[in-house]
Amino acid sequence: MLIDDVRLACRVTTTTFDNELNRLIGSAKKDLEVAGVVIPDPIDDIVTTAICTYCRMNFGNPDNYDKLKSSYDEQKAQLSMASGYTDWGDIDG
Repeated sequence: MLIDDVRLACRVTTTTFDNELNRLIGSAKKDLEVAGVVIPDPIDDIVTTAICTYCRMNFGNPDNYDKLKSSYDEQKAQLSMASGYTDWGDIDG
């Protein structure tokens, strides 16, 4: 489950923060969708990694926020340009 991956990425060992983490997962998905990324069902590893990075970046007050932000922005940019993760329709016509 995605929440398990996010808990692990955020170094959380209990379900105490699941409401916040689920909200962050939803925000990450929406942020990717706004960038034109189509979230596959089931969610694959590359999208899971981007979502986990987003959650780590926004959970608590990480010391390495700038590094995480840069990493997430790069992942999002790559996904938004990949034909397997976008649905821009027929560009030619």
